[in-house]
Amino acid sequence: MNNYIKIKNLTKKYGKNKSIKVLNNISFNFEPGKTYSIMGPSGSGKSTLLNLLSLIDNPTMGSIEISSNKINSNNRIENDLIRANKIGIIYQDKNLLSDFTALENVYLPNLLVSKEKQKSVELAKKLIKKVGMSHRIKHFPNELSGGENQRIAIARSLINNPDIILADEPTGSLDSDNANLIFKILFNLKNKNRIIIFATHNRYFANMADCKIMMNNGNIQIINATT
Repeated sequence: MNNYIKIKNLTKKYGKNKSIKVLNNISFNFEPGKTYSIMGPSGSGKSTLLNLLSLIDNPTMGSIEISSNKINSNNRIENDLIRANKIGIIYQDKNLLSDFTALENVYLPNLLVSKEKQKSVELAKKLIKKVGMSHRIKHFPNELSGGENQRIAIARSLINNPDIILADEPTGSLDSDNANLIFKILFNLKNKNRIIIFATHNRYFANMADCKIMMNNGNIQIINATT
């Protein structure tokens, strides 16, 4: 089986004259059916790596392959379609649309793809039930707690049945009870065809992953990887 995500010599530089190097020529293969945690101090490149994997940002040098297809950073339309159909993203800040209900926040990404509102709504209701939020389906984000908003954000990330789930500090602003609940839901999403990659400062959650990636100064160290 081909590795689903392959990064090769990935480098990212910022600043005037590209003087600040955030990622330093890193290479790694992410395999389907596995979970990956990313740890490291602030500024080590965790969010930058996730932004590149989500195709939100472009590398300065190096390549990204998804399902053996090399990503062309200049083809924004194609990359937007890949993100919509294959990648689910969970942010530290829930990033929900404040003027839309929980149900609307979840079904809208699918509606953009399917163009069939009723099917999108029914699928959204099933996913909201899966994360235990059916009783809050008509509420707006400002009427929900932090943990409730994050569960809605997880449901939204699943609406297009993604092969890849990327989570950037998904419990960074939550108390321990809600953090445990969110990670329980996250790990229950694992299946043989899906890759789950999450950044966290919590060593306990990081150690639950199949493979741990330590980042420092734009470099990576792989711990307990299996092939």
